[in-house]
Amino acid sequence: MLSDHNVLTTIEPPAATPAGDKTAAQPFILIAGEEVSDRVQGKPVHLNGLGITSKVDPQGGESLASALQRNVDAIRRAEGVPHINHPNFNWAFSTAELQQVRNNRLLEIFNGHPQVNNLGGGGVPGLEQVWDALLSSGTMIYGIAVDDAHTFKQPGNPAVAGPGRGWVMVRAERLDSRAILQALDAGQFYASTGVELSDYVVTARSMTIAIKQDTWAKYRVQFIGRGGRVLREALESPAEYVFRGDDGYVRAKIIESNGRVAWTQPVWVK
Repeated sequence: MLSDHNVLTTIEPPAATPAGDKTAAQPFILIAGEEVSDRVQGKPVHLNGLGITSKVDPQGGESLASALQRNVDAIRRAEGVPHINHPNFNWAFSTAELQQVRNNRLLEIFNGHPQVNNLGGGGVPGLEQVWDALLSSGTMIYGIAVDDAHTFKQPGNPAVAGPGRGWVMVRAERLDSRAILQALDAGQFYASTGVELSDYVVTARSMTIAIKQDTWAKYRVQFIGRGGRVLREALESPAEYVFRGDDGYVRAKIIESNGRVAWTQPVWVK
């Protein structure tokens, strides 16, 4: 998906198969999208509209929370899936505003732009801390990783917003935009900056993570629960966490020895 600021990008997909080949699988699809870019109280309010059927104009609002909600609602009316972008970009909005938003299920926990302050600082929490605060308050929201790429002619330059830094791996029934969007909205995906999983299983009893490992790397799996507390850290793969019943929620963070990370989505534990 290409998501320019306040521009709806719709592109016809490339030919699904080589000429004359009726059996080859379609290699990829392009999903219509827009980064709805608003400004309220001097702060940027950016949300992506995934799979929208018409352009969404910035909706404004009397507060940051109301602007977030109005833009989420507008994206839903355009038959799209919203996700809230980079809360710490220009230190725009906090957990307090995010807690007030309804009918949004996706929040960026990693953004590849070099000026979005993923880790927080100066007393402002990082995006994972915000995620855990929302989950701990009872708000179910799924963590997404993105590129936010703007610069394509300086490969390898960390000071510019380049491609290939964050993405999602989606469990969908088929290579189809609606199937992918429905899976994203239901949390059927994990986010990554380079770690790949070979399996991920959740039962009523436990969560199990299996990593597709590179031979030169080592890995840690952190199972994280209410309040952002690390419930267990495992070095093996597959790594299992058996629910205790008082965890609140459980999500997994897989950390590779060269700095790459993957995040699975939280599950409620009762």
